[in-house]
Amino acid sequence: MNNDFPRMAIFWFGKVTPTANYADVRVAYTSSELVVYVAVIDRRLWFASSPSPPTLTAWDAVTLLLHLDGNIGAVPTDSSYRFVGGLGNTADPGRHQMAYRGTGSGWMPVSIPFTAVAGWRGERLNDDGDDRGWAMSFRIPFASLGRSGPPSEGTIWGLGLIVHDRDDASGTPIPTAVWPESLRPDVPATWGRLRFGLPVYTPPPARPGGTVLIRHRLNGAIVRDASVGGYTVCGEGRDFWTQWGDTTEDFYNPERSDLNIQNQVDIADWPCFSKYYVTFPLDALPPGKAILSATLTLHLIGNAGGANAPRSWIQVLTVAQDWDDRSLTWNNAPLAAENIGGTWVDPVTNWPGWPGIPYRWDVTYAAAQAYATGQPLRLALYSADGDYHSGKYFASSDTGDWNAAARPTLTVVWGDP
Repeated sequence: MNNDFPRMAIFWFGKVTPTANYADVRVAYTSSELVVYVAVIDRRLWFASSPSPPTLTAWDAVTLLLHLDGNIGAVPTDSSYRFVGGLGNTADPGRHQMAYRGTGSGWMPVSIPFTAVAGWRGERLNDDGDDRGWAMSFRIPFASLGRSGPPSEGTIWGLGLIVHDRDDASGTPIPTAVWPESLRPDVPATWGRLRFGLPVYTPPPARPGGTVLIRHRLNGAIVRDASVGGYTVCGEGRDFWTQWGDTTEDFYNPERSDLNIQNQVDIADWPCFSKYYVTFPLDALPPGKAILSATLTLHLIGNAGGANAPRSWIQVLTVAQDWDDRSLTWNNAPLAAENIGGTWVDPVTNWPGWPGIPYRWDVTYAAAQAYATGQPLRLALYSADGDYHSGKYFASSDTGDWNAAARPTLTVVWGDP
């Protein structure tokens, strides 16, 4: 993680429906502060014009939970913090924020420096017209948490998030969206994990053994993949609130041979957002071996915005649940389990011809874990891009046999322990 916006670690939760909210969460840190940016897809935007800190969560707001000892414990201790940032439309965003610290049995308001700044996109606030969404940016100085700077790489903090939603003047009750899905705000052991730095895998000592290529239809392998979201047409043909989130990729192109990975900071364009899922079986690997390296290769075949489009830091994340490529949608797709890295992908300026331009991701850490537990390697790819026209188009497992070399490929090098 660092404070370069496109390289902020990203994960997501929630759903897109007329009342439910979805959130992309970007996380980074500098030498002096933790930065958490939450972009919320929300149809109706309501804020408290005369805010009262205890009632901020009765309006559109985000609660950020941190536990400096990790996701452990049955109660919020003095290492636990709760930060609330509410949607606002005033020149004084400090009126829409509040901080709390754990007491061992609950939470106590505290006055510590931090900022929670909101932005939004839509027609207007506090009415019954459809909007697009909003964003909350938390900046929390490490000094406010009793630290002189960031912890060392590999340190784990507990992390939880709650998106509070209000869609009308009367405050009709709407369930919150939470991450992780099992989150209980007063029980840090139910929160997720925030790692400082990427996970590291050190291959065990082993003699070189062999290399296995895993690709759809190569040696009988079945590699399932699917792209969810707006595809390359930004959800054209779907109602954005009632249909977009539950649309499978086949709606846009029943014979799709490509996929799109796309994001941006302007929440107004969320119908263009797209992410990618792929599952590689590992049964072609001989048993009892050491994984020395594993590389994912995708072939870029185009992009949004032409040759002047921005480059994208496309992140790769593990997925802990199985899924069906025929029914996968934005709303039912599994959440990410862990962010394991990324690769810069440039726009196409000089087309080299088929199979396209190869890009590679180091997925050794994830492949070794999957192999050790007897599971397939399940991955998701997404970006934290800020620029418009960031979409990158790759060949999928369903591309024709004439272009089989462009299909997503996992290359695993193994050795004898």
